[in-house]
Amino acid sequence: MDERYAEVGNGITLCYETFGDPGDPAVLLIMGLGTQMVAWHEAFCTDLAARGFRVVRFDNRDSGRSTRLDGAPAPSLKQIATRRIPDAPYKLADLALDAVGLLDALDIDRAHLVGVSMGGMIAQTIAARHPTRTRSLTSIMSNTGSRWTGQPALRSYRVLLAKAPSEREAYLSHATKMWSIIGSPGFERDEIELRAMLELSFDRGPSPAGTARQLGAILASGDRRRELRAVQAPTLVIHGEADKLIAPSGGRATAKAIDGAELLTIPGMGHDLPRELWPQILGAIEQLAHRADAAPGAEPAVRAA
Repeated sequence: MDERYAEVGNGITLCYETFGDPGDPAVLLIMGLGTQMVAWHEAFCTDLAARGFRVVRFDNRDSGRSTRLDGAPAPSLKQIATRRIPDAPYKLADLALDAVGLLDALDIDRAHLVGVSMGGMIAQTIAARHPTRTRSLTSIMSNTGSRWTGQPALRSYRVLLAKAPSEREAYLSHATKMWSIIGSPGFERDEIELRAMLELSFDRGPSPAGTARQLGAILASGDRRRELRAVQAPTLVIHGEADKLIAPSGGRATAKAIDGAELLTIPGMGHDLPRELWPQILGAIEQLAHRADAAPGAEPAVRAA
């Protein structure tokens, strides 16, 4: 890995990695709750770069090797259950500003945004609040923040809310069990590849408190449907029909909230990105990006030197 670091403002430093030609249009990959950038598989990133894009993946604040707000309050289980987070140290809008700050650090004016789960929420927020920085939006397995759509299946709560063990093998066992619950039942999972990603995540440093703060940011941001009406960029919403973590209704609600958004639902897909689906997902991202870049009035996706 060729990890680098960028100061993005407000005392936050993000760890990131890039793939492809710096002169190509940028795609910013935004990962989900408590999940490090390495969950964007390196081969996924290189495949996307080979389609003519400069691909950027990064750790959100409070995950991986980006800034951790150690000492900042994390929500209690009661606050999570009631969805009342009065002292959230940050919200989705702040995570969106982090990402925009990374674009600034990399001299990227506008990017194609691709986010999964919480990353989809962050990408949506960038597109709504920072339209001049957004070339296109692909929101994958995400929702609008409404408590009436896109909620987890009841059987997933026990493992999702359980505290991850600190010992290596116990952590790997816990994380593997979680992915077995939320992963795609319709596609074969490469257990060796999954374990390698989890081992790398453990070695880079898990942060249970950081994950709780990220969850607090989601809940404190509330229902974003009204805000999503401001999204002007061409938008694609992708959702698995077998997603147990964010129900498919979350994807449908997202597409409904964004004017002109396309909705792609995939049978057998859960809350992960099976390698077997990469050609379909990468192809959809590429097609959306090309349509956006060819639209009348589209500006260059990278800054002139």
